[in-house]
Amino acid sequence: MINYNKNMIIRHSLKNDIPKMLEIYETARAFMRSTGNMEQWINGYPSKEVLEKDIENNESYICEKDGEIVGTFVYNIGIDETYNKIYEGQWLNNKPYGYIHRIAGDGKTKGVGSFCINWAFEKCGNMKIDTHADNKPMQNLLLKLGFKKCGIIYIADGSQRVAFQKEKKVIR
Repeated sequence: MINYNKNMIIRHSLKNDIPKMLEIYETARAFMRSTGNMEQWINGYPSKEVLEKDIENNESYICEKDGEIVGTFVYNIGIDETYNKIYEGQWLNNKPYGYIHRIAGDGKTKGVGSFCINWAFEKCGNMKIDTHADNKPMQNLLLKLGFKKCGIIYIADGSQRVAFQKEKKVIR
């Protein structure tokens, strides 16, 4: 566990966290629909099986505040195949990177998304992330956190996503 804030911590997800994670994703889907994002995370995605695989792959994380689960996300440092080709733009660099997928908060706790993304960025200093074109709240958050819009990528199902990257500034 890493503690960057006296009230919030990030830890690996456990299988017994899955019911709360599914509840958080349901809340996130409802929020997306209320903000005009009708196409992202449809048909119950991510499912229990997807979450179990993320946990088995050691890529699933939980954000807790005061001992309560308030957010969840997938984080890894490595290559995400969907980022190999970018259209209508280019990545900031081709250095090794970390990436986040399926980030979601409980809808009640402020700052969960920023906390999780900043935690991940501190781990690697070079991050890529993508989101649906209709997910304006996430795009706004990424821009606020210093990410640059780099172009368009296509995920495994062929649907389009807006791609962002942030790199640590080198001071000379």
